[in-house]
Amino acid sequence: MDINKIINKNRINLELNATNKEEALNELAELLLKDGVLSSKENFINDVYLREKEGETGIGGGIAIPHGKSDSVIKTSLAIGRTKEGIEWETLDDEPVRCIILFAVRQVDRTSVHIKLLAQVAGALADDDVVAALLTKNNPEEIIDLFKEVV
Repeated sequence: MDINKIINKNRINLELNATNKEEALNELAELLLKDGVLSSKENFINDVYLREKEGETGIGGGIAIPHGKSDSVIKTSLAIGRTKEGIEWETLDDEPVRCIILFAVRQVDRTSVHIKLLAQVAGALADDDVVAALLTKNNPEEIIDLFKEVV
């Protein structure tokens, strides 16, 4: 799956109002719902929290990559959000998170497509310049262009 087909400007908000994890996930799920990616925001968020119980999704450097494999996902997609201030999240470096990349994965894509997608994003996030750009770029098109360059 080409990452550029699952990300668009309607699912990027670089000015989230969230002050905690719950609010951040809610705002990002709302983007997915409005863009026709979810059939049920509540069910999807419940599935994200089931995955959160399995282990940390904060990968460090101010980035978190929560994901939900859910029957509520109509089309496997990403939503990207950034908060004004760092928010508390379970992270590998015990630091707050400012950028959240939320994976919404259809059940049928839960194995190979999900793993490929996660690998593509994780590979991009291994580059400090990509992380810095995610934390500083000011419009959704710049974020999309960033992923086009590195994936």
